[in-house]
Amino acid sequence: MKLTVVGCSGSFPSAESACSSYLVEADGFRLLLDMGNGALGELQRHCGLYDLDAIFLSHLHADHCIDMCAYFVARYYRHDGGRCDPIPVYGPEGTEQRLTTAYADTPTASSMSEVFDFHTVKPSTFEIGPFLVHTERVAHPVEAYGIRIEHGGKTLTYSGDTGISTALDELARDADLFLCEAAFTHGKEDIPDLHLNGREAGQTAARAGARRLVLTHIPPWTDPQVNLTDARAVYDGPVELAAPRQTYEI
Repeated sequence: MKLTVVGCSGSFPSAESACSSYLVEADGFRLLLDMGNGALGELQRHCGLYDLDAIFLSHLHADHCIDMCAYFVARYYRHDGGRCDPIPVYGPEGTEQRLTTAYADTPTASSMSEVFDFHTVKPSTFEIGPFLVHTERVAHPVEAYGIRIEHGGKTLTYSGDTGISTALDELARDADLFLCEAAFTHGKEDIPDLHLNGREAGQTAARAGARRLVLTHIPPWTDPQVNLTDARAVYDGPVELAAPRQTYEI
């Protein structure tokens, strides 16, 4: 598997990065995890507008899904080559309604489903292209899912947005790469069931026995170096900060 960081800023785009979006590729199949603010423009550095094969939305906060509205425009109104066939979109219950409301002026109430083939995510195991995926609900104010992706004997886990969660521990169990949010700062923000800080991300990786930890979803107002130091204090494996255009072979 190849993982490309399309965007990794939390809550809103930074001067350097779009919000959460990650491209996972294997066997010629392209799966996008989330499409937050600014992600669609950055995505075009890595693949064509119409080269994605499936999209997974961890939850329906704007910094993880709002560029789907712009992507709707690109797919629905394409003239050269005709309208795109529907692309599978996996998201929490109500994803179609959320995107239709956010766009606010679709030609009809069902226009989104003419280019997006919506699938409702629940805790389950299923296949997306060549990937075997397992999803579990994690700790966030809205319905949110972490995802475990397996291919060729290797495993990638993406936390989505979450506070401390036993479900996330299991999703990350022995993962080759654990892409984990670390939005909060240890000793500063203390809001349960919302986000992890760097120390908690490191502790989760340690409990799960993950082989590599990549911290992501760090907002522009949070010092990433503090979170990196905090994670390294409690996790002995390799830890680094996600960065736009960074790639990983898994």
